[in-house]
Amino acid sequence: QVQLVESGGGLVQTGGSLGLSCVVSGSGSEYYAIGWFRQAPGKGHEGVACIDSSSGRTIYGVSVRGRFNISRDNAKNTVNQQMDNLTPEDKAVYSCAATMFPTILASGLDYWGKGTRVTVSS
Repeated sequence: QVQLVESGGGLVQTGGSLGLSCVVSGSGSEYYAIGWFRQAPGKGHEGVACIDSSSGRTIYGVSVRGRFNISRDNAKNTVNQQMDNLTPEDKAVYSCAATMFPTILASGLDYWGKGTRVTVSS
C-alpha cells in the first residue's frame, strides 16, 4: 500500500507561480513513477506531468510544457511540481498518483492522493 499526501495549493494571480509537493510513503513506494493530475470544475482528470522512479525521465502534458517542472527527491520521498506563469485555465484540484509505468493518462493508476486546490485569479 502506497500513501500520497499533497501540499502547496493556494491562490495566486495570473502570471504567478506555485510549488506543489507530494510526500510518498509505504512499502515499495520508491519503485513507482509519480504523476500529477488535475481536475478542473466540471471536467475529468487531466494528466499534467509524471516522473519515473529512478531514471528521472519526465513526461509533460501539452498545456503545461515549458511552464511546469516536476522533480523528485528520493531521499525525502517527495515529488515536487513547480508551476510558473499560471493562468485561470490552470485552476483545478491537483492530485499526485503512483503508477508502475510513467504516464499522464489518468486511468488505471495504482494509488491517489486526496488533492490540493489551486486557484488562479485573473
